[in-house]
Amino acid sequence: MIGIIGFGRFGRLTTRYLARDFKVNVANRKGNSSAVKTLGGIPASLEKVCAQKYIILCVPISTLKNVLMDIAPIINKNAIVVDVCSVKEAPIRWMESLLPETVSILATHPMFGPDSASKSLQGCKIFLNNTRIDKAGYEKVKNYLHSLGLILIEGTPEKHDSQIAVSLALTHFIGRGLEEFGACPLDIDTEGYKRLLHILGVVEHDTWQLFLDMNRYNPYARQNRRKFMDAMKKIDAQLVKQVE
Repeated sequence: MIGIIGFGRFGRLTTRYLARDFKVNVANRKGNSSAVKTLGGIPASLEKVCAQKYIILCVPISTLKNVLMDIAPIINKNAIVVDVCSVKEAPIRWMESLLPETVSILATHPMFGPDSASKSLQGCKIFLNNTRIDKAGYEKVKNYLHSLGLILIEGTPEKHDSQIAVSLALTHFIGRGLEEFGACPLDIDTEGYKRLLHILGVVEHDTWQLFLDMNRYNPYARQNRRKFMDAMKKIDAQLVKQVE
């Protein structure tokens, strides 16, 4: 019933949760069949996954377009395709243009990951955009997500990308900066410093590719980075003028 393409960190998390309720076929180019089975999934070919009713694309944004071109000729014409990318405008354009018109499309961005949702999905957020799916199918998916304890946020891809450029891309930018700075736990610290280290902890397990993708494909990321850096330079200039 469910097929998953991609078995990275998020693909593993998705397999683990969905396999509790469904038969989950997983196409994994690295061939980690034992890992798939351990999480309750069924190792499968790309053709087998593309024959399922629900097909979840757990692949990096940078590879999504090629994956769509690969599956378009062999996909179940009545399938519902779900992406999980952290950017929405570009992936939606690609899915609409490359997938057969009979295929339904549900664009999503789970606002959680393997670390934050390691024990439960209760209270975690997921963004949804009803891109190309009938009302009955959409409501069925929403009802299931609600049953997992997820908080659903619906909106346009533009609204998503403009806000996520701050809440995700900027957070990762700051976290990478803390990493480059060499921030680490100290004996003499403050609660504020501990919160800074928490930001570092959020990003240190994520790949550099994810960081690149959220900045390369989000049309609002660059301007927010520049705005933040300008603010830091302004504050630094004020300190130089008044203190040094």
